[in-house]
Amino acid sequence: MMNGLTLIVMAAGVGSRYGGLKQVEPIGPSGEWIVDYSVYDAARAGFGNVVFVIRNEIEAGFRERFDGTLGQVCDVQYVVQSLDDLPSGLSPPLGRSKPWGTGHAVWSCRDAISGPFGVINADDFYGQGAFDALAAFLRREDCCATDYALVGYDLSKTLTVHGPVTRGICAVDADGFLTGIVEHHQVARRDGAMSSSEDGVSWTVLPPDATASMNMWGFGDRFVSELAIRLPVFLSQNRDVLDRAEFPLPSVVGALIHDGAARVRVLATDEAWFGVTFRDDVQQAQEQIARRIDSGQYPARLWST
Repeated sequence: MMNGLTLIVMAAGVGSRYGGLKQVEPIGPSGEWIVDYSVYDAARAGFGNVVFVIRNEIEAGFRERFDGTLGQVCDVQYVVQSLDDLPSGLSPPLGRSKPWGTGHAVWSCRDAISGPFGVINADDFYGQGAFDALAAFLRREDCCATDYALVGYDLSKTLTVHGPVTRGICAVDADGFLTGIVEHHQVARRDGAMSSSEDGVSWTVLPPDATASMNMWGFGDRFVSELAIRLPVFLSQNRDVLDRAEFPLPSVVGALIHDGAARVRVLATDEAWFGVTFRDDVQQAQEQIARRIDSGQYPARLWST
């Protein structure tokens, strides 16, 4: 591996909503996807090893896209998230067709991790400042093995004008540590305020300074051992619903906090998130990148080849 931190990019869903990688619309002027800008920012922040978690059917497309570009500046690995990749002695139930969620995605990368690592989604734009903050945290020498981090965004900077979204709203104590994440649905601006709804009829007004999680995490390698312990427990406790149960990172982290087995520092960022939740978001994302190119943050052609 090259020197530097490791970044896990959860990319198994890339292209699935469009029918394949070739149908993913670019947001950069030279055909770049959102994930191109994320890994570019990560490399500048000091992440020297990038691990893509992918589906088997998109591995060839990812290798073709990134081996000759990102591979010039980082060590790039590809991990296929497989349904039957489980701790020894366990097997998936009949009828299950998809893997077990984001916690399982990180578990799948256990052989590619040696030391502190970050985790992001492939289809979210996080911004250079977020990667810089995460890298600085992971390099801290005073962090113990159970000190983790979550990059927290101003909720108002994570919305789209094209429709409501689901957001994990963070509860943070006076010392800046995460105490919990509550998932809110149909989050949007309504009557001059940010609100959410579980039924589309009654609305809950959210605090104007609410902090949102966009699934950007920092962990020590001890976290992988915790996954090895908690994944079998999850499978045992959900044996009656294993055809649809999920093992997401926020739930794993929440359980660790509850058990006193970890503490999670919330790293505030001024960056604005954007993504392609709705088809109409593509143009907005393209405009966001164009402005950043005009300001000199990115070159017009992100990769040299």
